[in-house]
Amino acid sequence: MAEGKRAVELPGFVDLQVNGFAGVDFGDPTLTPERVLQAVAAIEKTGVTRLLPTLITSSLETFSACARVVVRTKHAAIAGIHMEGPYISPEDGPRGAHLRAFVRGADVDDFRRRQDAAGGRIQLVTVAPEAPGVLPVIEHLVASKVRVAIGHTGATGAQIADAVKAGATLSTHLGNGCANMLPRHPNVIWEQLGEDRLLASFIVDGHHLPPPTVKSMIRAKTPARTILVTDAVGAAGMPPGRYTLGGLEVELSPTGRVAAPGAPNLAGSALRLDVAIGNTVKFTGLPLEEVVPMASTRPAEYIGIATAGKVVAEWDAATSALRVERVVL
Repeated sequence: MAEGKRAVELPGFVDLQVNGFAGVDFGDPTLTPERVLQAVAAIEKTGVTRLLPTLITSSLETFSACARVVVRTKHAAIAGIHMEGPYISPEDGPRGAHLRAFVRGADVDDFRRRQDAAGGRIQLVTVAPEAPGVLPVIEHLVASKVRVAIGHTGATGAQIADAVKAGATLSTHLGNGCANMLPRHPNVIWEQLGEDRLLASFIVDGHHLPPPTVKSMIRAKTPARTILVTDAVGAAGMPPGRYTLGGLEVELSPTGRVAAPGAPNLAGSALRLDVAIGNTVKFTGLPLEEVVPMASTRPAEYIGIATAGKVVAEWDAATSALRVERVVL
């Protein structure tokens, strides 16, 4: 093996935020089990052996149709569903690529209908602390053993504190899903970075967060409270072109950036979790052994599952590149 390269065996990766992969959009109401299996087979080759298919803000009807297909697809890699929205900020910026028409206040009965459609498999819900009615919903989710994350928000420090007190335990893709322009302090990023009861997930693709920001945020949050996610959409693992994200047309550029055509804000990513691991080592200077848990054991522990299988890979320390050779289940 070339100098600087070494063989490594790692626990199977766990991705808590996957909107789609290999041309498949989990939020497409025409989704079929065969398409879900196609996406899962492709993502497993990148080392991900457990994932939460993620359904973003949509109507109850669309969410229910997609959720039923996901849970009807019998595959061990599917650990549940991440429901991202619709209880988020309706404002441009914090809302991101979520369709404003389907953003709504939080409501326990609405969640119960969505959880029923998902066969009780919703494991994680991302909400904005300022959404009307959100605190009773957070309390209901926590009582039902569903994890609650904060995201797509312009909340005040007091609103974030209230959400944490009610049971929120994670920040979804911290540093994104917020206004492009923020006060120096206080702001929604600092408030969550400084809240030790919140773990934080990050999209480390070089587009969502600049390298020094990744380094600073993980240093502030600490590796022990850091989770890597991809927020991958159907464009992941595919050539540049047009794809969909929950009914929104998005475009994958030759540089790997995903956005609605002509829009300034990002719309998910084309990131793979093996690449996120390498980027995080490169951006932070942390050793591979400290970064891998962020994409494996830590997210698994967070949702109360075990990692599955192992990833046999080659690690190139000179380039911070992790090349997955095979996955053993």
